[in-house]
Amino acid sequence: MKIKTENQLEYYINKYHIIDIFDKDMKHYMKLLPFNKNENICRYNEKIDYFYFLVEGKVKAYSLLENGKSLLLSFYKPLSIFGDMEFIDMDTASSNIQAIENSLCIGIPMSILRKNAINDTKFLKYICKSLSNKLDKFSKYSSINLLYPLENRLASYILAITSYDDNSSQINELYTYNLTQMADLLGTSYRHLMRTLNKLCNKKIIKKGKNSIIVLNRNSLKKLAGDIYQ
Repeated sequence: MKIKTENQLEYYINKYHIIDIFDKDMKHYMKLLPFNKNENICRYNEKIDYFYFLVEGKVKAYSLLENGKSLLLSFYKPLSIFGDMEFIDMDTASSNIQAIENSLCIGIPMSILRKNAINDTKFLKYICKSLSNKLDKFSKYSSINLLYPLENRLASYILAITSYDDNSSQINELYTYNLTQMADLLGTSYRHLMRTLNKLCNKKIIKKGKNSIIVLNRNSLKKLAGDIYQ
């Protein structure tokens, strides 16, 4: 994803009142960082160099379990922050953050932020609120895996990772080069996922293309999904 103009940074800082998050003026440390669809913003257990503010696009967070499987944690839209868990005393990312559409973040180098904001009560209050919201979301998502049928979770997942323009007549395609990983993220088996995909195909809600899922009836997906992954 390309940065279109030099004024974009200023635009997003003003749009989300990012200056107001700090007691100190941190503006001159901020830079706009573009991420393409499917690009990782953070990788689990790798050094995290920036504190990120998501200002455009959509991302998903997932963790890697000891058995090698992935587990979906949450989806995030603007304004969201990444690096709040690592800010105090962690040098590596606690989870994977991946763009599911072209996205923009405002980044502040973590070393500079720690030096300037470690005693900033306004900023610390902000990240405490963020962590509280994430804990609430994680609790909700954990309950979803236990209480909701896979059909509903899958419908919501497909909606969450496909962008949609109400003025567009184009069919949404979701590339599924790794259905095993999708099954892991949704907390199910590959076999159960395939049965559920076939069930949605039989209902003419989706169809399977070559390495892709094509959404045929978005309204039916919405009815199945409710607000599970919103």
